[in-house]
Amino acid sequence: MEEGNQITKWEGYADWKNRPALRGRHGGMLAASFVLFVEILENLAYVANASNLVLYLSQYMHFSPSKSANNVTNFLGTAFLLALLGGFSSDAFSTTYHIYLISALIEFLGLVILTVQARSSSLKPPSCDPTNPNIPCQEPSGAQAAMLYIGLYLVALGVGGIKGSLPAHGAEQFDEGTPEKRKQRSTFFNYFVFCLSFGGLIAVTFVVWIEDNKGWVWGFGISTIAILLSIPIFLTGSPFYRNKIPLGSPFTTIIKVLVAATMNPCLNKSPSRAIANLTASPSYPQENTKESAENASETDHPLPQTPSESLRFLNRAVATKPAHSALQCTVQQVEEVKIVLKMLPIFTCTIMLNCCLAQLSTFSVEQAATMNTNLGSLKVPPASLPSFPILFIMILAPVYDHFIIPFARRVTKSEMGITHLQRIGIGLVLSIITMAVAAVVEIKRKRVATDSGLLDSANPLPITFFWIALQYLFLGSADLFTLAGLLEFFFTEAPAGMRSLATSLSWASLAMGYYLSSVIVSIVNNVTGKSSHHPWLSGSNINHYHLERFYWLMFVLSGLNFLLYLFFACKYKYRGSGANK
Repeated sequence: MEEGNQITKWEGYADWKNRPALRGRHGGMLAASFVLFVEILENLAYVANASNLVLYLSQYMHFSPSKSANNVTNFLGTAFLLALLGGFSSDAFSTTYHIYLISALIEFLGLVILTVQARSSSLKPPSCDPTNPNIPCQEPSGAQAAMLYIGLYLVALGVGGIKGSLPAHGAEQFDEGTPEKRKQRSTFFNYFVFCLSFGGLIAVTFVVWIEDNKGWVWGFGISTIAILLSIPIFLTGSPFYRNKIPLGSPFTTIIKVLVAATMNPCLNKSPSRAIANLTASPSYPQENTKESAENASETDHPLPQTPSESLRFLNRAVATKPAHSALQCTVQQVEEVKIVLKMLPIFTCTIMLNCCLAQLSTFSVEQAATMNTNLGSLKVPPASLPSFPILFIMILAPVYDHFIIPFARRVTKSEMGITHLQRIGIGLVLSIITMAVAAVVEIKRKRVATDSGLLDSANPLPITFFWIALQYLFLGSADLFTLAGLLEFFFTEAPAGMRSLATSLSWASLAMGYYLSSVIVSIVNNVTGKSSHHPWLSGSNINHYHLERFYWLMFVLSGLNFLLYLFFACKYKYRGSGANK
């Protein structure tokens, strides 16, 4: 009878009260649906500010366009980089369930601070006329600057924790032991991007319009309410969640194996000794029980008995006589570290795409602000431009999941139809096209400004902002393919004890892209400032920038990056079940 009760439990999972999670009661699409609803509100709160922040900093905080752009990319980069902290904490110390709740409260606090500052004129720099050179505009300083940056980076910390925990929490609800459940998990990732886009659509249309027409205090207030509402909705799903029990720090395993491989003498042991060294590891509890066998079956990654031939230098970590007893590693630990190292080149090659994506939140918004943004009798805020790719993503995501993938499965006769790496590669190609389109559109925009004699004028140019929408459309499509592909790739391929951290690499790629964008802008300004005495991307008037040259530079770099990606993608061997080789 006791054995029958054990079979009903999800091995390695607990419910919200820290009791064993039960099959048939916890997990599944119902539990994951709460995560999808929460993602709508969470991303609404984040995107509502991120998409329009460059204009808030330039118009109300009086930063220059380039400084505003760098502040935004640094903020966005920090938020996504902190996803690593959220993922690490979920794997090592707590559950994704608790990390989300803590992070949502931190983001709520940051938004409250920004709302209070936007409401009080004494907490912002005095109003000024940027066209009057006799009265220079003041940037925030002292307490004003401190309040601004504390609010922004509390939001960044909260966003990072949520991004590092919420996708993994949803994906954990599915048993990967059967093809049907793996397909459901793939559907979850597609609809996670759909819900992320839906929240973003509300943000860049309704909330941005409120910010531009009713004031930023209303925009910050709506974001504050959205993140606050997400908490009780998330808690409503508590009885249905299965929460992965933390298995210890993944960094401990990684560092231990790397140090052991460096310090241990050359590998010299028999296969029988290798089997003897296979003990409990952070990812797969090793007990001679039915539950252990069931858990190994569920993860569908057979436990290795001898080290693989790839990355052979790490095999020295499984030594008969290690340099120190603390450096004794199992075959399982070594293989897990190999998996992580093999995924890193793929991660690195997606950074350039996200560097291109950073332009949507900075220069593209400022370009649109100089153009005719009227749509009939309606004046469209420049920060609402991302609504074009978001709408396309919301249409494409269900079409991809319900039509394209089933068709690809029938053609390829494989479980996945289109592999994760193929999906990421499509996104990289679209990002290359985007940069070429952006360069051509900027040439046209500046030609109109010159022909109209409006280079130095603040009046809108006689050219519709729909031209800018072209680059948003291509880059938004690239984001759909790459983000959903990355999230599922990292979660599926990573060892069980590192999945939250691995999934957060998708957001860390965004962070690195935003930081790289700032670095490239600075380098371009330094180099061009010395050679032509006028930096390409400097000054208060974007009409005098050489954005078209910058976009052509990004086009070339993206092309070179894609060639590098092809090299690593062709060499990569899938380990996850259902992954096409």
